[in-house]
Amino acid sequence: MNRLTFVFLLMGIGLALLIFNHESGQTFGINNDQFGEAVYLLPIAALLSVGILAGNRGGLATVIRQLAIWLVIILGLVSAYLYRYDFQRFGETLLAGLIPGRAVVVTAQDGTQEVILNKSVSGHFQTDALVNGAPVHMLVDTGASSVVLSKSDAEAVGIDVDNLAYTVSVMTANGRTSVAPVRLSEIAIGPIVRRNVSALVAQDGQLEQSLLGMTFLSTLGSLQMQTDKLTLRNQ
Repeated sequence: MNRLTFVFLLMGIGLALLIFNHESGQTFGINNDQFGEAVYLLPIAALLSVGILAGNRGGLATVIRQLAIWLVIILGLVSAYLYRYDFQRFGETLLAGLIPGRAVVVTAQDGTQEVILNKSVSGHFQTDALVNGAPVHMLVDTGASSVVLSKSDAEAVGIDVDNLAYTVSVMTANGRTSVAPVRLSEIAIGPIVRRNVSALVAQDGQLEQSLLGMTFLSTLGSLQMQTDKLTLRNQ
C-alpha cells in the first residue's frame, strides 16, 4: 500500500467516525470540528511529503524548489478553506447582480440569517419567492398593504381563481378596482418562511407583476433599505 492510498484510507475512516459521532459532538474525546480539521489536513501533509520525496531525486536545489511549490499550493488550499464563506458570498452577490430577483443569504455577526436583494436595472427591488411551494417573481412594495398576486400567479400556486369573490375594493395607479381576499399557506424567501399569510388576488389584466406587500414584510424582524440593496432580517 503506497503512502497516498494509506492517507486516503485514514481520511475515509476519519469521515466515517465524524458521521457516526455526529450526535455526540466528539470523536475520541476531541470536538468534531477540531477532529474534522485534522482529517482535512491529512491530504495537505501527503502532498507536501510526496513533493519532498519526488525532489530528493534531483538534489538539494530540486528539493527546495519542489518544497516552495508545494508550500504555495498548501497556502492556496488553506486560504481557500479559511475564506470559503467569503468566496461563496462574493459569488452569490455577483449572481444576484446578474440575475434580477436572486436573493443573497448571509449570516450576520450574531448568527442570524439575512436575505439581501439587489436593485434591478428597472430601479425596483424584486425577488423570487416560493408561494405555496411554487416560484413567483414578485416586486417588493412597502406601499402595498397586502401581498397581491396576479391572476396568472394565483393559478400557478394552486388557487382556484374562478371561484374567488372579488369583494375588496382597492385604489391602484389605474383607478379603483376589486380584488379577492385569500389565505396563502406559505411564502418563503430563502430561509425566511411565513405561513398563513393574508393576501389578495387581482382580476385578470389588472396587475402585471405580483406584489410582496406588508402582510409579509411587517412580520420581519427588520427591513433595511439602502441605495442599491434591501436587507430582510428574519428576527
